[in-house]
Amino acid sequence: MNFGHTHKERILNAIRRIVDLHPGEGRAITLSFVYFFCLLSSYYILRPIRDEMGITAGIDNMQWLFTGTFVATLVMVPLFGWITTRFPRRRFLPFVYLFFIANILLFYILFETGLDIAYIAPAFFIWLSVFNLFVVSVFWSFMNDLFHDEQAKRLFGFIAAGGTAGAIIGPLLTATLVQSLGMRPMLLISAGLLAAAVVCIRRLMTWQHAQAGDASDDPSATIEIERPLGGGILDGILLVARSSYLMGICVLILLYATLSTFLYFQQAQIIKEAFADSETRTAVFAGMDLAVNTLTLLLQLFVTGRLVKKLGLGAVLAMIPLLLSIGFLILGLFPVLPVLVAVQVLRRAGNYAIMRPAREMLYVILSREEKYRAKNFIDTVIYRSGDAASSWVYTSMRSLGLGLATIAWAAVPLSLLWAWVAWRLGQRQNVLAQSEGESRHEWRKVH
Repeated sequence: MNFGHTHKERILNAIRRIVDLHPGEGRAITLSFVYFFCLLSSYYILRPIRDEMGITAGIDNMQWLFTGTFVATLVMVPLFGWITTRFPRRRFLPFVYLFFIANILLFYILFETGLDIAYIAPAFFIWLSVFNLFVVSVFWSFMNDLFHDEQAKRLFGFIAAGGTAGAIIGPLLTATLVQSLGMRPMLLISAGLLAAAVVCIRRLMTWQHAQAGDASDDPSATIEIERPLGGGILDGILLVARSSYLMGICVLILLYATLSTFLYFQQAQIIKEAFADSETRTAVFAGMDLAVNTLTLLLQLFVTGRLVKKLGLGAVLAMIPLLLSIGFLILGLFPVLPVLVAVQVLRRAGNYAIMRPAREMLYVILSREEKYRAKNFIDTVIYRSGDAASSWVYTSMRSLGLGLATIAWAAVPLSLLWAWVAWRLGQRQNVLAQSEGESRHEWRKVH
């Protein structure tokens, strides 16, 4: 008896109970699930440490940390553009992750040397903020390159659940082990999980090559998949500037980043006042991550795919901003720790479970150049510019004497604007997807 084959069938049967899986998709969706699991496990092991490093560096200096992150992102984007112009995907995707593995090992060495934490804290905060955006952006670019629009609407919710499962394990490990082992061993575990993600990338590429070969009699089909993108290192900026659709996504990201930053600063202030020691704050941050990701996983497995199918992409994209506007109203009335934790947990769970997979569907109908270059520019530079600008706006509001409640109320109209932009983009994506589907149908008739 082939026990390995039987085990695989059991896994696929379990997946079919949750997601509408078509023939030939089982290997890809399983590998994508494991890939995102390893990726976010790696990040979430380090995220509570980053949040504590932010407080260690000083809440009054946080706007400088966000500005430093933006500057570091500006340096990374041209480097990523240069890599994609000269190397095929099978080389530049693993390189991105191997580069960040080397970074993690370098921080491990710095922590081991006993260097003053005051020097390491801002560097680690900035580095992990850049790391998070780049590795997740590259992951979703790859997913958008593997799957077409119809598949994305069926499968992205389940694939995102892989990341959420990893994001549960990551903070659970940190919350359980950091007080007994310390922070340094957590970095080695994080690096190992990121290495496992590289293995998944290579196997997914093999699957895509096989699919391309089966779907076409032209042997050049697989060669085209791995063709370097060519062009210039700043083409991502030009692609965005020429497309009203991509510019709309930029506005969406800026509003999301602004409101997330406001809430993050409020979180840092309230938690600093509530807890005195570093280890307790790190454990609280890890506990919040665990709550967020447990709720997210349940939503992704049983709600996300059904929501997109039932309500449409535009309504799903607008849902979380509308709920957040209510959350800010409540926080304005009661700016205390329990309310802050509830709003932050629900916002992040809603974003990861519903908003993020739906937002990634906006890119599926675009060209490969737009999926990698324009998307990377939006996910990094545009996002971090929103972070940096809103951090200074928040600091200015606080320096003018505005309290947490007033700032929460000021965020309400921004949340409503975010909801309107999200709904409009969802409507536009449907139109573009229909047009792409008709074009593909005509091409098949001719060929």
